[in-house]
Amino acid sequence: MSKLVTLPEAVDMIRDGELVAIGGNVLHRAPMALVREILRQRKRNLRIIKTAGAMDVDLLCMGDCVSSVDAGFVSYETEYSLASHYRKAVESGKVAGNEHACYTIISAMRAASAGIPFMPVKGLVTSELIEENSYFTRIKDPFSEDLVTVVKAIRPDIALIHVHEADINGNAYIEGPLFDDILMSRASKRVILSAEKIVPENKFAFSQNKAQIPHFLVEAVVKAEKGALPCSCLPNYDINPKQLECFKRCETKTELAAYLKSCEQTDYRR
Repeated sequence: MSKLVTLPEAVDMIRDGELVAIGGNVLHRAPMALVREILRQRKRNLRIIKTAGAMDVDLLCMGDCVSSVDAGFVSYETEYSLASHYRKAVESGKVAGNEHACYTIISAMRAASAGIPFMPVKGLVTSELIEENSYFTRIKDPFSEDLVTVVKAIRPDIALIHVHEADINGNAYIEGPLFDDILMSRASKRVILSAEKIVPENKFAFSQNKAQIPHFLVEAVVKAEKGALPCSCLPNYDINPKQLECFKRCETKTELAAYLKSCEQTDYRR
């Protein structure tokens, strides 16, 4: 049975308050078409998981969609400055910013993918993060009796991942850096994909490029050519600075609504 749906239908599957993992890394292959549709549908109290976020997290915070963010890093690339809407939301107390190191988010999802409650994080030996973030604690190593820092498993309710190719059944392929998206698909309860291209069902069976995300993990697939813009999806396209700055100039909800309206034609909403 085909899992190909429209953008609004896919985002309608996300429920308020869910733990949502967002694929990509900073300004690269973020699922921006899905993120913009979350704002249009006015989803609320989402708890965001992201190893290294940028415009995706910033946009959701400006749209009042978020109650907490667990991330190792949230900022734009150096050229584009800080994620000001995320920063304001955390400073005002509107959003809880639960700080991680990037690799502790990865370790927490590795634990979830393996079906275990926590994962040791050797590098986090001495850090205020251990006291400040409830996801961390120290336990005694049963073999050496030394103290070991561990991070609690993170099992997202849903993962949003942008891929280069997918078939209608949900088999998907990413070209270039995978970031932590494959791990994310294994750790999450459900997966929604947006794809640059919908390929024939027999594509992966007869190609050297096999599906990295299998159909049985995927709940829905959306055709979204250029669905990462204004972020990059290399080698298809790079960051679009003009489109990025168009959002970064938004300071009011009216300006944000106008920005979302301007993106409707490229977001393949039908």
